[in-house]
Amino acid sequence: MTKILVTGGTGYIGSHTVVELQKEGFEVVIVDNLSNSQAWIADAIAEISGQKPHFEQFDLADQKLTTDFFKRHSDIKGVIHFAAFKAVGESVEKPLKYYRNNLVSLMNILEGMMENSIPNLVFSSSCTVYGQPDELPVSEKAPIKKAESPYGNTKQISEEIIQDSIRSSSVNAIALRYFNPIGAHESAKIGELPIGVPNNLVPFITQTAIGIRQQLSVFGDDYNTPDGTAVRDYIHVVDLAQAHVVAVKRMVEKQMKSNFEVFNLGTGNGFSVLDVIKSFEKVSGLKLNYKIVGRRAGDVEKVWANADFSNNELGWKATRNIDEMTASAWKWEQYYRNK
Repeated sequence: MTKILVTGGTGYIGSHTVVELQKEGFEVVIVDNLSNSQAWIADAIAEISGQKPHFEQFDLADQKLTTDFFKRHSDIKGVIHFAAFKAVGESVEKPLKYYRNNLVSLMNILEGMMENSIPNLVFSSSCTVYGQPDELPVSEKAPIKKAESPYGNTKQISEEIIQDSIRSSSVNAIALRYFNPIGAHESAKIGELPIGVPNNLVPFITQTAIGIRQQLSVFGDDYNTPDGTAVRDYIHVVDLAQAHVVAVKRMVEKQMKSNFEVFNLGTGNGFSVLDVIKSFEKVSGLKLNYKIVGRRAGDVEKVWANADFSNNELGWKATRNIDEMTASAWKWEQYYRNK
């Protein structure tokens, strides 16, 4: 079995990706410091797949621990790097926290890979690298504009660090630029589980619906969009996870066209905040308590993907619609609260 390291593998996207990797016959090792996830998720992964991943808890920003790990697991054939802080708003308030964690951990991983001849890296990037694009839908050829937040900037800098590093090594890398992952696994045994107050829209919706949050705040209704609220390309987390498996296979089977490739992962459709709320109300049969408030610092007005290159070159396509996304998120919220 081909062994893959998934950093942040008990997190939201990481846990779903571990399941999809195991379904395709990969052996998975998880490293996570549990700063935004919980250890029982490894057991939930085993319940779904019938196979418990090897799990080690430590902080990848610790160089010695990371070096020691790679020495013990030098037979790894690829790394999928999810482990990073990811809240746009928090990054505006605490920029140094984001730069230190997101960049130092990446550098430690790259050093570990190079020292142990581990050839393949799939990097969890973001559509935030495009800032507010001049043209929509945004393709991989769009210019990288000044980031709207320190979080977005860490993704831009990370891509640059990877490109600079692989020039002088045998490491290959694929950067997957996600749009907005939502939803949960069909089993409802894993899903988005933010610690503390959610920064993302859908968990705030589901927590409001189930009574944990009193009210959902919609940040801004004066954007240049059809209903005034911000527009995003929402993608089901399982579609996203499956793209990572495709990327890993592309690398392992030596099908890359260059040693650094970039792919957008989105549906190609833009939905407003109010669209997502309406979808949730439809699938749940509930009326959501929300109010319009001022804009949030660091937020982009509207962005959605041109996913043609991913569809054609990777042979991957997002298939699940917005109602399937919100319904699965609600099913997960209910399952988790009633566990």
